[in-house]
Amino acid sequence: MSTATVTSDALAQKLADSGLRATPQREVVYSVLLKKRDHPTADEVFARVKPDLPTISLATVYNCLETLVQCDLVRAVNFERGPTRYCPNLQPHAHFHDEQTGKTHDIDLPPEVLEKVSSVLPRGYDAKSVEIIFRGKATKAHH
Repeated sequence: MSTATVTSDALAQKLADSGLRATPQREVVYSVLLKKRDHPTADEVFARVKPDLPTISLATVYNCLETLVQCDLVRAVNFERGPTRYCPNLQPHAHFHDEQTGKTHDIDLPPEVLEKVSSVLPRGYDAKSVEIIFRGKATKAHH
């Protein structure tokens, strides 16, 4: 079975669990996010979807992204006042936002780091999710 079929089936199941159906638009938007994991904005997703769905509107792309976020298939990531970016990586992870290039990188968080972070919560509280964003730029040695 191809990855596309598996992805499509997983998408259909996740949407069905939320009482929604998999539409061609939702499938194309989701596959675009999975294909190039560079945390695109809705405008960037729109530009990537257009060749496959020439009649799609930006509003439809926004609606598809919103649905994918609500169904826990995609994470919405916000950096200050910039546009929302979309991330299909659902494993617990942090983000590094390169302020020079504007690129965003996923950073795996070891379970012990997440436990440590959760341990600082006020007594009697449990976090549903944790968002850690590092901001900065590449060091000279990296260039």
